[in-house]
Amino acid sequence: MLSTEWIPARQPDSKHLMIVLHGLGDSLEGFRFLPDALGLPDVHFLLVNAPDEYYGGYSWYNFEHSQSAGVERSRLELNALLDEQRAKGFASENIFLFGFSQGCLMTFETGLRYSHRLAGLIGISGYVLDAAELILELSPVAKNQRMLWTHGTRDPIIPCAKAKQQMVQLQSAGLDIEWKEFNKEHTIAGEAEVGVIRMFAKKNMGFFSNEGV
Repeated sequence: MLSTEWIPARQPDSKHLMIVLHGLGDSLEGFRFLPDALGLPDVHFLLVNAPDEYYGGYSWYNFEHSQSAGVERSRLELNALLDEQRAKGFASENIFLFGFSQGCLMTFETGLRYSHRLAGLIGISGYVLDAAELILELSPVAKNQRMLWTHGTRDPIIPCAKAKQQMVQLQSAGLDIEWKEFNKEHTIAGEAEVGVIRMFAKKNMGFFSNEGV
């Protein structure tokens, strides 16, 4: 079972939830800043630790070998976590998946195979394991999933060109992806990027129409 930390919305009767997945070697502690930074009083946050210990932090999969097995194991655990939140009363269309780096990969690998439409998939500075394979395994609702994918043009760990090539391949398969590049390395680009994430979340919570922003 994945270890998690619940950060309640400032409006306790809110029905919206954002599940947050950290990157390699980090932990949920690295994203305790996110609720205040996003400033979304209508959203609960569930911060999640990856299952494997990794040099003082955690990892979703071993990136040196057996990546696919690790991704599949973590994906099934995240499926169970999503199902658990639905059982607690959060409709799937009110749940966002957010991930950074390895967490970004897990967001897309999980969300695009999940059998229920979510509020949105938010991936920061990441990639997918194999775009062609993922396309073959898309869920029946995958083309209704709304995605935000951001990346840094100066990222030395996951080159922007690689991520963008995968994004174009997934878009060509009919996926709804909003792509944003930032002049950054392997990080989150402060309010400039946080603001884009905030706008995407608000748009997909129905605060205003997609055409109005």
